[in-house]
Amino acid sequence: MKETETGSSDLTPLLADADSLENQSPRGLASVSGAVFNICTTMVGAGIMSIPATVKVLGIIPGFAVMFMIAVLVDITVEFLLRYTQSGKSTTYAGLMAESFGSLGSLAVQICVMVTNLGCLIIYLIIIGDVLCGNESGGTLHLGVLQEWFGIQWWNSRAYVILFVVLFVMLPLVFLPHMNSLRHSSAISILLAVVFIAISSAMAIYAFWKGKTQNMRLLPDFANQVSIFDLFTTVPVLVTGFGFHVNIHPIRSELSRPSDMSYAVRISLAISMAIYFSIGFFGYMLFGESIMSDILVNFDQNSDSAIGQLVNNTVRLSYAMHLALVFPVINFSLRTNIDELLFAKKPVLAKDKSRFTILTCLLLALTYTIAIVIPNIWYLFQFLGSTTVVCLSFIFPGAIVLRDVHGISRRKDKVMAILVIIMAILTSMIAIATNLWTVG
Repeated sequence: MKETETGSSDLTPLLADADSLENQSPRGLASVSGAVFNICTTMVGAGIMSIPATVKVLGIIPGFAVMFMIAVLVDITVEFLLRYTQSGKSTTYAGLMAESFGSLGSLAVQICVMVTNLGCLIIYLIIIGDVLCGNESGGTLHLGVLQEWFGIQWWNSRAYVILFVVLFVMLPLVFLPHMNSLRHSSAISILLAVVFIAISSAMAIYAFWKGKTQNMRLLPDFANQVSIFDLFTTVPVLVTGFGFHVNIHPIRSELSRPSDMSYAVRISLAISMAIYFSIGFFGYMLFGESIMSDILVNFDQNSDSAIGQLVNNTVRLSYAMHLALVFPVINFSLRTNIDELLFAKKPVLAKDKSRFTILTCLLLALTYTIAIVIPNIWYLFQFLGSTTVVCLSFIFPGAIVLRDVHGISRRKDKVMAILVIIMAILTSMIAIATNLWTVG
């Protein structure tokens, strides 16, 4: 683990422990509201785009029930991590696993964080590309906003547009060295998500008033479209939407009182649940069975007037900007984990400008390159949710409780940890097997 230089008062990522933060002046440290914004931003990223597609598969009642269950389990596992962080000496997720399982535990967390966060960043760029440059699925061409405005040109192709966004929107934000520095952009991103929900809901209500809404199923359609195994493929998508465990420690370390983290987590989960419930219900009402894995793509074919098209474009652009503002929050923990893995004995990353700059630019270049190659987000969501995200969100926290190196686990904690681990493993195995069978 990296440590501060003696007497240093600067807050840098992954360097100050909880005791030192408790004794510092609150000036310049993160507030609970700032932590809530950053946690919500971590959750309400690209995952919201696939929520209506999961509701289509599950049906409204099971869909909302599964969302609520996952939110409750996430709250439990976050509490596990916070309790062991308070009792131990580590201030990072990898360090927490190292206390319980040694260097292999730390390495497992770092690999999962890197795969998960890199996958999420790729997903964000794919969605932004879909919004601005369009997408083709099942033989149907969905035009992007720029193509609708200017026609199909060489300069509004996916490669050029995403490159422009990366250089002029994301690059300045990812160069900010502290998580708390992103609180304002995170607040704006949540506001944009709320705008997206409000407009989508208004469109669905208006369509309902005009009798143009789609048929909605309360339960899965086992008779025609859905098998029992298909239901399990939706769980990883929802798990990915609620996964924010990788940013627990960076956000907690910058709070003036780290003990407030539990409070911030519960507020964030409540806000995210409200957002997911809203977009799941109204998105399904608006598009029905025609919902694509990225609901933003559907908005290019849902208007028959200039005003309707303006509303559609506003929806798509607002959420594309939201994802651009979420990007640096996810990039933060990705960068720090890679640095912790590769340069454990080097000075703190925020104090080494050359290493910070090189690592940041390399990550952006890698993310951009892969986003240009991969066209579909649904399979990425399922892969991440079935593997690395489920490990970070459920399996690793449960394993820490069962290992109980600090002797603080109660019997009910261990029982819950066993149940969470078993459920996570079974669900992931069925989801992976179903996807492989479908692809095959």
